[in-house]
Amino acid sequence: MRRFYNEVTLAENAGGFQVMLDARAVKTVGGRPQIAPTRALGEALAAEWRRQGEKIDPQSLPLRDMADYAIDIVASGPAAVAEGLIAYAETDTLCYRADPDEPLHARQQEMWEPLLASFEAAHGISLTRVSGVLHRPQPPASLAALKARLAALQPFALAGVEAMAKLAASLVIALAALDAEGEDAPLALWQAACLEEEWQAELWGRDAEAEERRARREADFLRACGFARLARV
Repeated sequence: MRRFYNEVTLAENAGGFQVMLDARAVKTVGGRPQIAPTRALGEALAAEWRRQGEKIDPQSLPLRDMADYAIDIVASGPAAVAEGLIAYAETDTLCYRADPDEPLHARQQEMWEPLLASFEAAHGISLTRVSGVLHRPQPPASLAALKARLAALQPFALAGVEAMAKLAASLVIALAALDAEGEDAPLALWQAACLEEEWQAELWGRDAEAEERRARREADFLRACGFARLARV
């Protein structure tokens, strides 16, 4: 599609911020006004449109797509999204460790245990650690507390957390990234989520295609984290 606008501005609308392409207010794919909850996120959305050349590249508008999803899908059923995310807590990557006699277990303990313990302390919960692949349920009170935390998130933040949890296979990593202080913290959390992949690469060598896939997933994770953090009011 050829670029059909000259100027990109940001207008206040309905308590939020909406990108304007000349006189046209941006809408979601579902036809709803695409209103960001914060100026910071609105500016990030506007920046995507400003970067377009003579032709619009839809793949270079990922924040727009996430905003559409937050408004058209998440906002209409946040409880269902939160319920789906609880499944990641029930089988969270950080809770499932190798058997204690395996070398990988020591690496997991070193990297994952401080993260998990800090998360538990921050949320006032306890999570069950599991050695091996046999599933063990998490404490219902802990799952209820996490569900309450998710229910308190507005749709944009919840959409970002959902994307992060799916990429990391961990609700702990996703919520920790949302709350983390410092620019480098989300990347460190992503690297923690990839511990087992990195372990295998160190043992058996690196595959170029696998490394490229992981780099794409990392970029997607960091983008979703940035989206969620910019959406916080």
